[in-house]
Amino acid sequence: MKQQLSSLIGKRVHFIGIGGAGMSGLARIALSHGISVSGSDAKDSSVVIALSALGAVVSTTHSADNVDGSDLVVYSTAISESNPERIRAQQLKLPILSRAAALALLMSDSKSIAVAGTHGKTTSSSMLAVALQACGADPSFAIGGTITASGSNAHRGTGEIFVAEADESDGSFIEYQPFAAIVTNVEHDHVDFFATLESVAQAFRDFAATIQQGGFLTYCADDAGAVALSETVKSIELVSYGVSEVADLRIDQIELLTLGSRARAIWKGKSVGHIELQVPGQHNLLNAAGVLATALKLGFPIAELLTGLATFRGTGRRFELKGTVHGVRVIDDYGHHPTEIHVTLEAARRYADEGRLIVIFQPHRYSRTKAFAAKFATELDLADRAIVLEVYAASEKPIDGVSSRMITSMMSKGEYIPNFVEVTDSVIADAQPGDVIVTLGAGDVSSLAPIIVEGLSRRFN
Repeated sequence: MKQQLSSLIGKRVHFIGIGGAGMSGLARIALSHGISVSGSDAKDSSVVIALSALGAVVSTTHSADNVDGSDLVVYSTAISESNPERIRAQQLKLPILSRAAALALLMSDSKSIAVAGTHGKTTSSSMLAVALQACGADPSFAIGGTITASGSNAHRGTGEIFVAEADESDGSFIEYQPFAAIVTNVEHDHVDFFATLESVAQAFRDFAATIQQGGFLTYCADDAGAVALSETVKSIELVSYGVSEVADLRIDQIELLTLGSRARAIWKGKSVGHIELQVPGQHNLLNAAGVLATALKLGFPIAELLTGLATFRGTGRRFELKGTVHGVRVIDDYGHHPTEIHVTLEAARRYADEGRLIVIFQPHRYSRTKAFAAKFATELDLADRAIVLEVYAASEKPIDGVSSRMITSMMSKGEYIPNFVEVTDSVIADAQPGDVIVTLGAGDVSSLAPIIVEGLSRRFN
């Protein structure tokens, strides 16, 4: 029999890697249910401090005795099997759950909506939560990024709906078994786990097969991978969105603005109003269209949904403006796949207008760098100046012959500068009023944005 959320009330759950974006959100929701929470992380952080303030007992070292007294142990994908706390949990014969399985457990008493896709799932799940809040639904949510307006990536709401970002990176999203799901797109990424595009497509088919009877799948009619997925779904309803003429929720009259976007929404052949966003790019209009299609299918009112979408101000590390100094704007973005880089730099070029576009890119993982080096080179050449840092390994070991030089060697104007200090000094000295500087990647490149803002302030003030 599947374990239910109610069985954990009054018990102690230990989170290994509690400081991570996904794990901290689950810990926050568990605490709100009256579940005793402990956890460990490799370092102290503002996230750890916040969880401690809410009542969690957190250690900033991984030690076997941290697990003692727990009733259930949850681990993140970043935690290896050799971790002393995982070993102790096995010795004590405690139930051990992956993050995905734990999230499924926390959603078990709710009507869950899982938002999946190679790109756009963090933004789409955040948009859905904000749009439903505008309808008074107060959904629970667990998202991989921080919603700018609320400053949070997780919340236990009073409503029946639970919005969850469903990460396909290790195939574990089949644990969720949601009432409904959104699939934004299906492309080859996470090449460390998926050898081929077909293996990615199969993972999404497996995911779609877990949607509950009586539920539905919302998919993007403009994406070949999502359309192919929809053609394999037999036992649940389908809802489509996009600019495609055949989409159930179609957008047209698209206006791409400097820091926003607008489009008309047509639901099942009838114009229902205009989507107006404070975030740029056609990709975000598509994200909003997927949210709108899903929420309309759930029965929520169009006027309130459009109002909610109009208030959405983005999420952390998704085209996030970190500062403007003397006309120089500094943006931080999580884009780490060629498709994501393309839409980000397209929006950044529009934002720069007559100014230059300067990009600092940090490739994420050796396997992804090897697979997409040529595509990275093509997209980064869209910038006026593109600096490439060395590969951020994440949990991978180096691959012989693979480095960021693979990318810059195929660029017409790429610069390979692995030293963070040298990069920031160069960009700070080079920037002129009107320029847009983008720090780009899923690693620690984000740490450079505030340093650049501070350095520009010293230079110009």
